[in-house]
Amino acid sequence: MIAVISFAMDINNVNFVGSFTREGDCPKTGKLEYAFIGRSNVGKSSLINMLSGRKSIAKVSSTPGKTQLLNFFEIDASWYLVDLPGYGYAKISKTKREQWRKMIQRYLETRSTLVCTFLLIDSRIPLQKNDLEFANYLGNAQIPFVIVYTKIDKVKGTSHIEKIEAIEKEMLEHWEELPQRFMTSAEKKIGREEILDFIQTVNNNV
Repeated sequence: MIAVISFAMDINNVNFVGSFTREGDCPKTGKLEYAFIGRSNVGKSSLINMLSGRKSIAKVSSTPGKTQLLNFFEIDASWYLVDLPGYGYAKISKTKREQWRKMIQRYLETRSTLVCTFLLIDSRIPLQKNDLEFANYLGNAQIPFVIVYTKIDKVKGTSHIEKIEAIEKEMLEHWEELPQRFMTSAEKKIGREEILDFIQTVNNNV
């Protein structure tokens, strides 16, 4: 079932803490972290800006592969939103791609303060092989995650529901049950309250 929750937290202060090349250099404050990742150009930066209530806290670019580091944003001095590099971007060297993979994998698998990863999937197109592979990786590594369908406003009428159902049907060929899911539009601010309410609930229960 797609999550439908209301009464989200208010975000008053957002501070860019820094960009890091490896997990060991990331902040060691003990604050909870929520990581955001998805295929290049899935709309990650736009979603982060929408959630934070800021226009350009994360740089939006039409060029895939813009995010190349582990970018930390402190939210109301209480938790971190972490912007991870996108995967599936082919126009970089194999060496650089492998460096990104190792950096992301080490962060996801060893970061003790990471409580949830948000896996972004484009609702407009069929399930991509690298999206399925990454979801399976998270599951096999037992890394808690939820799924965020992006750009639902870019599909006419309610046909995004049919497209999401097709995506989930394919995923359920590999999964007995899917994690919690959210439908979002950064432009229309759809899904903001639901995701922030989810984060607040996790913060209150960890």
